[in-house]
Amino acid sequence: MAMKLGLIGCGKMATALVKGAIQAGVVNPSEVVATSRSQASRDAFAAETGAKTSDLAGVLATSEVILLCPKPQDIPAALEQIRSVPQSGEGALIISIAAGVTAKTMEDGLPDQFRVIRSVPNTPSLVGCGAAAYCLGADATEDDAALAQRLLGAVGVALRVPEKLINAVTGVSGSGPAYVYLLIEALADGGVKAGLSRADAIQLSAQTFLGAATMVLETGEHPAVLKDKVASPAGTTIAALASLEKNGARSAMIQAVEAVVQRANELGGK
Repeated sequence: MAMKLGLIGCGKMATALVKGAIQAGVVNPSEVVATSRSQASRDAFAAETGAKTSDLAGVLATSEVILLCPKPQDIPAALEQIRSVPQSGEGALIISIAAGVTAKTMEDGLPDQFRVIRSVPNTPSLVGCGAAAYCLGADATEDDAALAQRLLGAVGVALRVPEKLINAVTGVSGSGPAYVYLLIEALADGGVKAGLSRADAIQLSAQTFLGAATMVLETGEHPAVLKDKVASPAGTTIAALASLEKNGARSAMIQAVEAVVQRANELGGK
């Protein structure tokens, strides 16, 4: 049974998640309604998803689950706007995707009848390959958790974690696609430098990342084990791995995750 889904804010991440959920049959476009401060954003969302747009009161009145999607710095204003709309009856489940903003911050800013789940989806949700995590606020129920799992899990992997780990999730999978795109581009650049056409290099690079990731997920083997299976003694791959280690590839990735966690903590006022 499709859920009645509302959105407050309908930017790129929200659009990717909703398009993926529609494709997975978890929601019907006719039962999705979104609002945004920007008319252009509302129009783009409607064109991409086939869903409806409305004002905030319309979203609050018709939705059982609401994705709260403004930028983190815009959350206080969004919560104030929600409080300004007269409420009656049971409130909706609010699933926030705002990086760094704690569940308690949202609960403190919302009317009492709303329950809160904090989540970190990512843009590959659009192609059914999302990696998300979520945590429950103080008043969220197991039924609410099931709704979040259904929505986020329909477009990839969804894990329930303690809130203290949510910023770490942001560092790994929330921001992670950007790191991978950078690495795909860099690997393709190496192929172009060695003589491949740009189109061929990008296709080979992207497919290699896809294949390697699939191997990790489907075999269940540790990445280090799979890496060693590619690296023959005194061969080409071990020479490349030595170069990557010398240039700090592993350290750079670890520091990237740490930078995200630090920034998310700053956004959350820590």
